[in-house]
Amino acid sequence: DGDGFLSMAECQYIIKHELDTLRAKDETHVPGYTQAKLYPGKSIIRRLQSKGILIQIFPLHDKEELKRLSFSWYKKFKLSLQPLDDIRHYFGEGQALYFGFLEYFTFALIPMALIGVPYYLFDWEDYDKYVVFAVFNVIWCTVILELWKRHSASLAYSWGTLSRKKAFEEPRPGFHGVLGFNPVTGREEPLYPNAKRQLRIYLVSLPFVLLCLYISLYVMMIYFLMEGWVLSIHDENPTFWTGLLLFIPSIIYAVVIEAMNLVYRYAAEFLTDWENHRLESSYQNHLILKVLVFNFFNCFASLFYIAFVMRDMALLRHSLATLLITSQILNQIMEAFLPYWLQRRRNKKMVRKVQKRRTLEGKALPLEEQVRLEADMSTYLG
Repeated sequence: DGDGFLSMAECQYIIKHELDTLRAKDETHVPGYTQAKLYPGKSIIRRLQSKGILIQIFPLHDKEELKRLSFSWYKKFKLSLQPLDDIRHYFGEGQALYFGFLEYFTFALIPMALIGVPYYLFDWEDYDKYVVFAVFNVIWCTVILELWKRHSASLAYSWGTLSRKKAFEEPRPGFHGVLGFNPVTGREEPLYPNAKRQLRIYLVSLPFVLLCLYISLYVMMIYFLMEGWVLSIHDENPTFWTGLLLFIPSIIYAVVIEAMNLVYRYAAEFLTDWENHRLESSYQNHLILKVLVFNFFNCFASLFYIAFVMRDMALLRHSLATLLITSQILNQIMEAFLPYWLQRRRNKKMVRKVQKRRTLEGKALPLEEQVRLEADMSTYLG
């Protein structure tokens, strides 16, 4: 009974952990599927998924619990902090920390916004006056990061996860190798040579990341060519329409950046999975490093180039504003509006389909239809 002692998320973690740690003991095959070979130490669930026998694994939403959470969180308009403990109880610590950070970061931006507004309203040509604001930003960024470390540590302590990463880690579900004995614990688990993993990292993953950085640089140069071409058109015949045309290269570049980040994210996940890391923490660290390096270079290389190579303050302001606003709009559409709209559409379709067969009391879906509906939801990247 998880109602009192364990949270809903913890109950799901336990079930998932049990499924993930099911490993084959002997060389055999999945009953009824002779082509699905099982080797000692191989994750059974992973093999079932890779062979298409098992399509998806996901926990079903608890409608009553979700309704309660939505009312305390966002359904009622009220100026208050988010119910982080309730979010953690339903979705787990990762999501609760994510929304905790969003809340904290929103408040942390207020001082920068209050000081930044006068700088924006009064168009100063003397750039020395911007130095004060720049220095404040650098100091404030450092302060809010240190304060967040303290705040997140207090949240983790209250949820009992502060020392979790120091605990002994078991091999991650996707880890595979020859079945042997762990020299530390004496327990039977897959073993994989570290030298082989390092070869994969340095001979495949690293060149791939460098190739992606080169492609990003090439795209950036195309953006500058477009920017120069549009500026020349505007200088020849300055009109309202050519003024609008000045924003087009930056908007296109912002859309391309977001698309490249998304494609690269999937490629980075595939590569990190292929590297076959033993621990979940090691897997996450390598994935974060790949994604962070590329995203930073892809998003900010053009701004650094304009600021320190071209030294064009007007172009820097114009590019920064356009890239930032466009990427924020795209992120909101991709993260919030598109999933919400698709889900509403699926819900209506499913309700109509069920109503054709039988009269529904209210709008509650039968369990079978609920499973189908949630199976169509897009996977949360984390």
